[in-house]
Amino acid sequence: MNYFFVLNAKKFKQYVFIALAIVFAAAIVYSEQSNVSVFSNAEPSAIYSVQTEKKVIALTFDISWGEKRAEPILNILKDKGVKDATFFLSSPWSKTHPEIVEQIKKDGFEIGSHGNKHDNYSTLSDEEIRKQITTAHGILTELIGKEPNLIRLPNGDFDKRVLRIANDLGYSVIQWDTDSQDWLNKGVDTIINRVITKAHPGDIVLLHASDSSQQTHEALPVIIDQLRSKGYEFVTVSELIKQTEVQTTPVEDRTMKQLN
Repeated sequence: MNYFFVLNAKKFKQYVFIALAIVFAAAIVYSEQSNVSVFSNAEPSAIYSVQTEKKVIALTFDISWGEKRAEPILNILKDKGVKDATFFLSSPWSKTHPEIVEQIKKDGFEIGSHGNKHDNYSTLSDEEIRKQITTAHGILTELIGKEPNLIRLPNGDFDKRVLRIANDLGYSVIQWDTDSQDWLNKGVDTIINRVITKAHPGDIVLLHASDSSQQTHEALPVIIDQLRSKGYEFVTVSELIKQTEVQTTPVEDRTMKQLN
């Protein structure tokens, strides 16, 4: 009887050891799977600004229609000695205004995509989103002689699908932290005050060079002068991104109503 108890006690210990080993191994597997899921499920984000102590700022201009406002803005940038800015161009506009696109390129400014059809891409199917981005990509690549890798979506509208597809196509989605609201045409002083009071190091400023924004060219010289007086240096979006850690915002399905 004693022998039987000892034998079973030994087996019991073996069973406990095996059970503990299984639990430990399962815990390791679960932990590894959890870690993988954290990284594999990371979603692309839109870039609004960068975190930096350097007084660098990116002036960005969207163009989707018209031919009256772009040239005065280019002249102001040249007269003020601003060599670095970023223009987001829609492909239909670019196709019908190749001479202005060439001037932007000749002046050395960065060119990004503003998409093809000026619709809210979050309302489109995956296939149509891809088509709109790739169509614009082909047209802009042919016009500027290089592949753009920055995109500002029409109306600033996106959802997680749009961000994922843009990322798959090699694009960084660029938003803004300071909206000049020049597209509302509320007055030159209003445009100036919005930019100057909201500007900060690492900021991306939204401006427009479409004909719908009728006061941008009047506000721009003062904006440039006042930002310089505060010690700011103008850089392209790409240069800004290189500065330091990118500041993103949690992705929300959104629609930004604006004229471009």
